[in-house]
Amino acid sequence: MIDIGSKQMQRWLAVALLVAAILLVSLAVIVPLANKGLELLDAKNNLVFRIQQYERILARKDAVIASMIAIKEQYQNRGLLNRQSTGALASAEVQEFIKKVITEAGGQLSSTQALPLSTKNEFSRITVSVRMTGNSEVLRAVLYKLETSTPLLIINQIEIRPMRGVRSRTTRQIEPSNELNINFQAVSFMRRLPE
Repeated sequence: MIDIGSKQMQRWLAVALLVAAILLVSLAVIVPLANKGLELLDAKNNLVFRIQQYERILARKDAVIASMIAIKEQYQNRGLLNRQSTGALASAEVQEFIKKVITEAGGQLSSTQALPLSTKNEFSRITVSVRMTGNSEVLRAVLYKLETSTPLLIINQIEIRPMRGVRSRTTRQIEPSNELNINFQAVSFMRRLPE
């Protein structure tokens, strides 16, 4: 005799095992796939957002380029850079300008020396070492004229020392002097020369 209860029990047990197997397969395969799908969806949404940002930036590209061109034109029209074709010509122009400024202010130019050109990024730096004498009013006039000149001149490494007074023949005392020994570097800039 066949036991009907045990056959039905075996069927339920087989169905339960099948459901358990399906659950295990879904936990082992389907859940990681679903998680990966969610990650990919997030990555896609992030990329779409970034693309929209780039599209907005690109939409403003023409306005930015026009602004940059206008700024460059303003910059070049101001004449801040030396426009000579070589570093030697630029140095000579700076030296001649400095000589004229010192002479007009009533000072005496002792010497000027062009230092080697240094280049950084797209600009060449023209440096002239200057030695002069004059009183504080001459110094003020020279510095003002150099700092407000076009093309741009920057005063660098200034050293000011009082001149020793001269001894009086009658009193044999050293009389004070208002004269100053002044050393400085004048720096101008020009566009980097093509090599």
